[in-house]
Amino acid sequence: MAIEVTWIHHASFRMEHAGTVLYIDPWKLELAPHDADLIFVSHSHYDHCSPEDIEKASNAGTVIVAPAETIEKLGASNAVAPGESLTVQGITIEAVAAYNVGKTFHPRANNWCGAVFTLDGKRIYYAGDTDLVPEMSDLKDIELALLPVGGAYTLDAAQAAEACKRIGCRHAVPYHWGDIVGSETDARMFADAAACQTTVLHPGERMTV
Repeated sequence: MAIEVTWIHHASFRMEHAGTVLYIDPWKLELAPHDADLIFVSHSHYDHCSPEDIEKASNAGTVIVAPAETIEKLGASNAVAPGESLTVQGITIEAVAAYNVGKTFHPRANNWCGAVFTLDGKRIYYAGDTDLVPEMSDLKDIELALLPVGGAYTLDAAQAAEACKRIGCRHAVPYHWGDIVGSETDARMFADAAACQTTVLHPGERMTV
């Protein structure tokens, strides 16, 4: 059964498979669907960790997974650190290190995360706010990579294209453009440079995996 991937905007995604709904870093949600089975929050910056938007997506059964510092901020459970994994609602979440190299916005010591989500045997990598890091080369069998391309705080378009090579992903979608930093030009530059199939989504658009 297909996995439906919707880019909400910025770094926010919604995935649905067989009736199970996963949100990643929900922010500026227009509606309050309260339909999340699982919410993954990569780190505590306001544009990724928004209690207001987490509330809009959540219901009584929603499970929140995030790094320890972020979990504490949210008053939730299910903390993960890079290299750890857990399974929630049939979705396996493998936390992957996400940090800056030579910049101070996302220190490695914070143990903030991206993640690989396995749904129906397909592995989808969400990079989080990160630069090119050695941990990317350790990833295997990635069907879809969701990668930031806006630069300044994260990978830029050329670095994201290099990340695709290191990851060996089959398909990639750019994010972290169109709000705060980055433009559609960055997304298109990435799409042209990446050595894999790419899809540039606009806010609210979706694709299937």
